[in-house]
Amino acid sequence: MAAETRRRKTKAVRDHGKAQAQTLGFSVQDEERPVLDELVDYFGDGNRSAYLRATYRVMKSIMLAEQLRDLQAYGQQRTAELGIEPADVPERIRGFLKGGEGT
Repeated sequence: MAAETRRRKTKAVRDHGKAQAQTLGFSVQDEERPVLDELVDYFGDGNRSAYLRATYRVMKSIMLAEQLRDLQAYGQQRTAELGIEPADVPERIRGFLKGGEGT
């Protein structure tokens, strides 16, 4: 798939079954700082960590949308290669899910 995610493994320190937060550093260009500050104020009530947590959901949804778009394009390419009409796809899927070949 074209839109693959990078996976980084980190081990969270656990205290009584609850993961403790880790401090991570990152840098921004001087010209980006006013925009970051504005976003932190708006989405994180002035708290950079809260802003970053809010950003997770948005970026995750964008990532999933891109992956689904890639999968859809792949499916459209394969059905065209196999000579399957788009209107026939739902019935073929139902047939496959019922244990048939879907053809």
